[in-house]
Amino acid sequence: METQKKNILVAPLNWGLGHATRCIPIIEALENNGYNPIIASDGVALKMLQKEFPHLKSLELPSYQIEYAKNGAFFKWKMLLNAPKMLDAIYEEKKIIKKWIKEYDLTGIISDNRLGVHSKKIPSVFITHQLNVLTGNTTWISSKMHQQIIKKFNQCWVPDVETKPNLTGKLGHLENPDSNIKYIGPLSRLHKKTVSKKYDLMVILSGPEPQRGMLEEQLKKEMLTFKGDTIFIKGKIEPEQNVEQFGNVTYYNFMNTEELENTFNESEIVLCRSGYTTIMDLAQLGKKAFFIPTPGQYEQEYLAKKLKREGLVPFSKQADFKIEKLMEIDLFKGLKNFGTDITWNKLFCLFEGK
Repeated sequence: METQKKNILVAPLNWGLGHATRCIPIIEALENNGYNPIIASDGVALKMLQKEFPHLKSLELPSYQIEYAKNGAFFKWKMLLNAPKMLDAIYEEKKIIKKWIKEYDLTGIISDNRLGVHSKKIPSVFITHQLNVLTGNTTWISSKMHQQIIKKFNQCWVPDVETKPNLTGKLGHLENPDSNIKYIGPLSRLHKKTVSKKYDLMVILSGPEPQRGMLEEQLKKEMLTFKGDTIFIKGKIEPEQNVEQFGNVTYYNFMNTEELENTFNESEIVLCRSGYTTIMDLAQLGKKAFFIPTPGQYEQEYLAKKLKREGLVPFSKQADFKIEKLMEIDLFKGLKNFGTDITWNKLFCLFEGK
């Protein structure tokens, strides 16, 4: 007689696509290890995971209503103004999770930065690469608050290595870490392949509006003077995939994992944001890249500066970017794979009471 599979809720934050995409290998690993993942999110993150896993049950959580300021200098203040809406959503999440544990017979929870998705009744995991949350002169309080939230979970999985060199630097490493923090190694849904080069440049956009759209318009103008074959993925999750060709540039609104994996492998260099999920993908594939951090987002600015300082990847502020800057890539080493294999069966022991 077949034993019933244990239901594990996987709930990424809807902040661009990064949190959702790095949950793809987790969802696959759960299935491969005999669990039944149930997906929960909202907005484009939920839509993207529904496209990737149409056979799995998916549920909608309240939106944190995260909005970016048009001017990066006001990023922090926009986030503070949105805080009441976010707190309301977290309060609603807690009530919904109580109900879902009974309704869907949940055995465990994996929350990627959803602060209210946890329970004292079943093992709960929090995924973050930010044990320290950089917010300028308020970093000490935002970090302390985040660390207090992490303590509400049984374990915190940091998708990085514990030792140096590492990808997150001070974002993902504390001087005195709690015992519930586990470094699981970088997470990526992509795999390196030996294929012929098809594109000189891959442009891939991500992140919430309006900054994603503002960068798209800026880069479309820059592409007019780029001579090489370019593939440009806008990062817009829509019901249908659209492909357009303008001169030497092929535009996609979005791609699924398989298409993205092929495109990354077929491209010589990558132009993108310095979001942590993108950095993990580039490291997995050993790619050379150029970063344009989201204006005002301290985390992306820190990661871009760190990787430039280490001689790995150059970057430019969005307002200063010109296509000629891509020539700087040749002066940098590019990102490398750490060669760490995630031991999923050991991590999932938590859901077996071990």
